[in-house]
Amino acid sequence: MHFSIPDTQEFGPDNAGSSFTGFNIHINGSFHCCLRYKQLHSLHEQLKRSLPTLVLPSFPPKKLLPLTPGQIEQRRISLERYIQLVGQDPVLCRSELLRAFLLNAQQESSFTECREVSVDVFLMNGYRIQTKAFTTDCSSKVLEKACAFIDLPKEYTYYFSLYLVRKESNGDIAITKKLMDFEAPYISQKQWEDCKIVIRTSYWDANYDLELMRDRIALNLLYIQVLSDVERGWIITTRDLAEQLTDLQARGNKREYVEIVRKLPLYGCLQFPRVCVDYPQPNTLATVIIGNRELNLLTNYGKKIQETKFKVTRIRCWRVTTIHNNEEISSNSSSESREPSNNLELSFEYLMAKNQLKWITVYSEQSMLMSTHQAEFARLSYIRRDGSNYCITDSSSTDTLSSISDSNSTSNQSNNGSSTTTTTTTNNGTSFIRRKLKEFNTTVRFKNGKDSVHNEAFEWIGDDDL
Repeated sequence: MHFSIPDTQEFGPDNAGSSFTGFNIHINGSFHCCLRYKQLHSLHEQLKRSLPTLVLPSFPPKKLLPLTPGQIEQRRISLERYIQLVGQDPVLCRSELLRAFLLNAQQESSFTECREVSVDVFLMNGYRIQTKAFTTDCSSKVLEKACAFIDLPKEYTYYFSLYLVRKESNGDIAITKKLMDFEAPYISQKQWEDCKIVIRTSYWDANYDLELMRDRIALNLLYIQVLSDVERGWIITTRDLAEQLTDLQARGNKREYVEIVRKLPLYGCLQFPRVCVDYPQPNTLATVIIGNRELNLLTNYGKKIQETKFKVTRIRCWRVTTIHNNEEISSNSSSESREPSNNLELSFEYLMAKNQLKWITVYSEQSMLMSTHQAEFARLSYIRRDGSNYCITDSSSTDTLSSISDSNSTSNQSNNGSSTTTTTTTNNGTSFIRRKLKEFNTTVRFKNGKDSVHNEAFEWIGDDDL
């Protein structure tokens, strides 16, 4: 997770009659929630208790007197550094405490009441699945309900994920972001009003297709995605092959259609809209294609297209940077009307030749789309802005907050064994899939305190290997 705190908001008197500062938390480049200092401090204390063997980043100290504008800015910088270090720790990123905290923080910041609504989830061919879900359901719960609606067997659910997809002015579609489990699709989709929620496969390794092709409904979902990608030009075919595929489509031979397309070079890759890159020259426009353990840049030079391939095993490290234009962000703007921030840079250090490393930067709002983290399940008491405490439970219906009288009652209930225990509802097959599904950056690990990510798959090579 990539965190940033670009600015703050000033709120009027709370229930105690005191004004306070809210810190605007951006995750993976877009606004997620606005939190008080004491809310982040509460999260820090609970992480310490739940992970006693882990050394957490130091939390910015409290101040006894009201803060001056300069001190508020210093606190913003310190909190941003703290939450960035949390986001770079693989153990903390997988913590259910952090996931549930962020989910409920999004709910509070968007002023969303928990209620049952109809959430539209689309397939790549435009078919709409009208899913009954709660406004505060996390992404995995909405995914489960959508898959159950079309009778997809449970063991195949987590081969898929939910994405926000928008239609460009030229008619093309662009995958904006992958919906993570720390956010509610209903809330996130309202923030990105021009986007639809779409089901696509969640993996980059095409070998998992073979599992989906064992089931009729799973095969149909895969076929719809593959057909859409071919029609949109994301997978390039020859004229003769296109005629063969059209014939298979007309005859309804989905399995053979998928098997043929799977052999094509760009199959299993995700194509992004044209963006600006600094390779081979600064301000170069290129189409980015990611998949099959490669990052490809397609650059037009007149009528010719030049393809440059960057292999994952030759990327030594990478980083994502968020660029915020604070002059365009009003510090007094309401959090429920804030627009997503899309200024992201993906930079990676690539081994061009023996002992020759070069930084390459891609400027794209989808820089964080490659990131995915799975959660462990635990228990959390969420403290709201007004100071009241809530106990978060993971029920079959919703992730909403159930009120408790005070913070001590949470521990008492837990010790007495009378409280509802949070459990994972996934079966062994699903857990296996969650462990095994791989994306572009699952070969990397985060190092605390570092600005870039070291790639464990990186291989030093010689000139003969290039």
